[in-house]
Amino acid sequence: MSDSTSTTSPISEFPSDSDELTFDLDLGFDGAEDILRSWRKGMRPDPDLTVSEWADEHRWLSSRGAAEPGRYRTARAPYLREIMDALSPRHPAQRVTFMKAAQVGATEAGNNWIGFVIHHAPGPMLAVLPSLELAKRTSRGRLDPLISDSPALRERVNPARSRDAGNSMLSKEFPGGILVLTGANSATGLRSMPARYIFLDEVDAYPASADEEGDPVTLAEARTTTFSHRRKVFMVSTPTIRGLSRIEREFEASDQRRYFVPCPHCGEMQWLQFERLRWDKGRPDTAAYHCEGCEKPIAEHHKTQMLESGEWRATTISADPHSIGFHISALYSPLGWKSWQQIAREWLAAQGSEEMLRVARNTLLGETWVESGDAPEWQRLAERREIYGGAQIPVGGLFLTAGVDVQKDRIEVDVWAWGRGLESWLVDHIVIAGGPDDPACWDKLTALLGRTWTCANGAVMLIGKLAIDTGYEAPAVYAWARKQGFDQVAPIKGLEGFNRATPVSGPTFVDATIGGKRLRRGARLWSVATATFKTETYRFLRLERPSDEDRALGVLDAPGTVHLPDWIDSEWLKQLVAEQLVTLRNKRGYAHPEWQKMRERNEALDTRVYARAAAWIMGADRWDEATWRRLEAQAGVETRSAQQTSAVAESTTPAPPKAGTPTTPRRKRRAYTPNFMRD
Repeated sequence: MSDSTSTTSPISEFPSDSDELTFDLDLGFDGAEDILRSWRKGMRPDPDLTVSEWADEHRWLSSRGAAEPGRYRTARAPYLREIMDALSPRHPAQRVTFMKAAQVGATEAGNNWIGFVIHHAPGPMLAVLPSLELAKRTSRGRLDPLISDSPALRERVNPARSRDAGNSMLSKEFPGGILVLTGANSATGLRSMPARYIFLDEVDAYPASADEEGDPVTLAEARTTTFSHRRKVFMVSTPTIRGLSRIEREFEASDQRRYFVPCPHCGEMQWLQFERLRWDKGRPDTAAYHCEGCEKPIAEHHKTQMLESGEWRATTISADPHSIGFHISALYSPLGWKSWQQIAREWLAAQGSEEMLRVARNTLLGETWVESGDAPEWQRLAERREIYGGAQIPVGGLFLTAGVDVQKDRIEVDVWAWGRGLESWLVDHIVIAGGPDDPACWDKLTALLGRTWTCANGAVMLIGKLAIDTGYEAPAVYAWARKQGFDQVAPIKGLEGFNRATPVSGPTFVDATIGGKRLRRGARLWSVATATFKTETYRFLRLERPSDEDRALGVLDAPGTVHLPDWIDSEWLKQLVAEQLVTLRNKRGYAHPEWQKMRERNEALDTRVYARAAAWIMGADRWDEATWRRLEAQAGVETRSAQQTSAVAESTTPAPPKAGTPTTPRRKRRAYTPNFMRD
């Protein structure tokens, strides 16, 4: 009895160098061989493959969704190898960003990762597409062929034949894990499950908020919190507009890897840039890439060898050592996909159309589009800073306004001097610490109303009008403004949009809560179309300055020129150009321009807009020549040359009446005198 029931332990018979396990004893019942076969299969460790190795061994491309059906070959697009391998479990990267041109194989790389997870590294996985509808189309057109055409996946994911199969359009169950597809517009889908793996495809097409619950990328990444260092987030997209592009923001926060390829002539390693793709005028068929080392033209048939010998190189240091980023343009597209001649042809066809140029820059170069109306670079403004000399207000500044931005922990004030033609000079930048809940903070702001600034000839000026934003802690702003009086202080409210008859309207009387008591019509509020003044400010900032030779000949700065002092720092300059004008489309497809922030802080731009609104409220846009002359007399300066003055005098001389025009003289209007100029 004991002889018939005793067996040799399978563990003791496990061969270390053999692919097959053998047993000396037949168990003597039906199905024993099946049990042993399953046991042997379970004991054998999976091969240690990377994602690219798995794809080369197990992935088959279907004719339903691939231009080149058959076995997948990473060698066809060698630049994808390192990107896919970074998604392997043994790679230390946790966040992988891929900013790319259209149709370079990025989505297939993501699908390879999905197949690898199902086969070799099971766990909960979330794939996010821009919308639920696109998620369904992706499931039918890409994932179903991925599973059905790859035997290794087909045996792990049950066919969708019943409700209990675990394989639906938006959910694929497999041993050890589940793949859920959702849209970035569905907050429910983004917070439905914890996930070890997150695949974020075309993130620049995501809505700004998922069902008004927050940024879709942030909501999705929150699903990986419990997986700590084992998580993987793969973010892929063609970029869109600078400042709004999520993928550009993530790429710039990474180590910014570029694919360096060797020149076939001199061996110089370089990453391909569109500026070096050149062709004869009007002949895109002559397009060739010129090496930055030897300047020799590179024919496109060399591209295959160049891609095979290429390597990714980081061009900066990432703040997060677990975050890496890759960028590639259509110039790297393998032979047979998109040629350099096609790129040149499409670029030429886009000339003359801003919309087509935007598409070409996004899809061909894999770079963001800079909208017209964009601010100049802050570095150029830094180079144009001026030394005012001993005076706080340079010659030409005839009156002062201030713009005030109220923040939670501080109040920021910029004081601007204004001259003819709305030429302006920044004369002071003040940060009052404390915030609106600190009485001492308001006392310091009150003291500014009585402070004076010195002109070049020794005259002094007060702030003519101070415009203060009511967007934060409006009751506190109203209370302070009522206490100071509305002659020198103007509470304002910013309004979005360009379709306003006037950039500033009002004042209107609004109810205010002062000291816990509601006052009907307790505050006078001005409404400001901030978009209009932002557009004007950036137009003024882009004005060219006269050269030294032109100045020697008496050429003056153009009307609207913005002068910045040498003491202003780079942070303030970055805040001044922190926004850009972008074109957005609503749900019905209609386009409308809108100012969007490119960086978090923009107080310098806001205070500039408020100070400009204060100048408008004072009437600077409507003053006549006599008013400007009185301002010059008060400042003790003359800002126009004699020739310009005589030209103005000639222009004010009435011309003889023409035939067909009424000759009855109109009553002369009395010249307007601003309050701060009255005795």
